[in-house]
Amino acid sequence: MYNFNEQFTATTRQFADTAAQVNQLALNNFETIFGLNLSTLEKNASATFAYFSELAEARDPEAFKTLLPKGVQIARENAERTIGAGQEAFARTVKTHEAIGQLTKGQLESATAQAQAAAETTVKQASKAAKAA
Repeated sequence: MYNFNEQFTATTRQFADTAAQVNQLALNNFETIFGLNLSTLEKNASATFAYFSELAEARDPEAFKTLLPKGVQIARENAERTIGAGQEAFARTVKTHEAIGQLTKGQLESATAQAQAAAETTVKQASKAAKAA
């Protein structure tokens, strides 16, 4: 007779392997996005502090007038970098989710095929036993 414990063990192992792969994909995605956001934050902070340093050194109204457009430009560049990083993070997350979906789909199809094959084998064995009796 068919041993259901073997099928259960094999299926459980397969799902555990899939879960480990999914976790690895998710962790890699998180690591990449975290690094991207940290890099963006570093660039934005560096540009902002450089501007504040120039602003602190300004002594007359004319210097402030020339620094104002530069401040607006830095704010715009910081916003563009932040939006660009957000878009890239979103794109990477979508790709990771697609990879996870494909991996999961493949594993579920494989598990279903194995279960169907095992069920067919059991039915054939049962019908042979019924005919013999």
